[in-house]
Amino acid sequence: MTETGTDTRAPLRVGLVGYGLAGSVFHAPLITATDGLVLDTIVTSSEERRAQARAEFPDVRFAGSPDELWARADELDLIVIASPNKTHVPIATAALKAGLPVVVDKPIAGTAAEARELAGIAEERGLLLSVFQNRRWDNDFRTVARLIETGQLGDVQRFESRFERWRPQLKGGWRESGAPEEIGGLLYDLGSHVVDQALTLFGPALRVYAESDVRRPGAEADDDTFIAITHASGVRSHLYASATTAQLGPRFRVLGSAAGYVKYGLDPQEAELREGRRPVAGESWGEEPESAWGRLGAGESPLTGGGSPVRTEAGDYPAYYAAVATALRDGAAPPVTAYEAAATLDVLEAARRSAREGITVTLEDRS
Repeated sequence: MTETGTDTRAPLRVGLVGYGLAGSVFHAPLITATDGLVLDTIVTSSEERRAQARAEFPDVRFAGSPDELWARADELDLIVIASPNKTHVPIATAALKAGLPVVVDKPIAGTAAEARELAGIAEERGLLLSVFQNRRWDNDFRTVARLIETGQLGDVQRFESRFERWRPQLKGGWRESGAPEEIGGLLYDLGSHVVDQALTLFGPALRVYAESDVRRPGAEADDDTFIAITHASGVRSHLYASATTAQLGPRFRVLGSAAGYVKYGLDPQEAELREGRRPVAGESWGEEPESAWGRLGAGESPLTGGGSPVRTEAGDYPAYYAAVATALRDGAAPPVTAYEAAATLDVLEAARRSAREGITVTLEDRS
């Protein structure tokens, strides 16, 4: 876990819009665990969610709508948007125009053009705008990045990333809606994570091919999606996002000229947050047992003993908000920029078109 030290300056006051899964499991706990940030106000009209929040954060204030925050913008230092996807752009726009820095949960918008427009508004006003791509701080992703940086894989040739689940029954809600304005489906949900990770590791995408299906009875939005990216660096990424996988594959399989790395299982941080555990400075966080470590080697399957176990880096979701606090205090770059999120949306839009038309899409060079 990132150590932030003790900041003697007045804490930065945060308004959190939305207290569903994203707000209650991820943002509120991580904000309150960050030295220098204080959760001031939660926007929710649900009495049940207010009671839930009050039980954990007894000093928090509540608002019934984001407009109430703009009326007292001088009392806040940051707005975090964790409401449904379709609200991200209008709320972020209003917050920026009220003079408030903004963090938006992924995806920042439904289109790359909207993301770049938001970035322009933030730049015009000199305000921070960042996107919560927390999976950059997953334990396994950090391990892959370390292996690449230290050259243990050689030249990476193929990157396979799977975010697979077995959920044959629909859960309902806007995330599974087929209405375009909801920006639902796995392509924009889990796809936002796996694409962002691939671009972070291997750089811009040149070509995109995708297959996207609606598998479950009664489903409206894609629940089984595959994306193939050819990067400008020459690496090929094969990315899977599915709710219909009866046998889960490895989370990562990274193949290089010298060795390959295979890792099963998910980073433990989301499960820990869901169970009510909270990151505390000085205590272990995001760590997993040796039995869950991936393996590095060549010429034999890790399932038959091939390769050597590789210690998994500790996951570090708290690092995101620590970096946001530093950016607000000291003018450092935000941990994830809106332009990086727009590049991910370029790929997701290309993937949607590819799946619909059965073609490979070539992306515009924005370098």
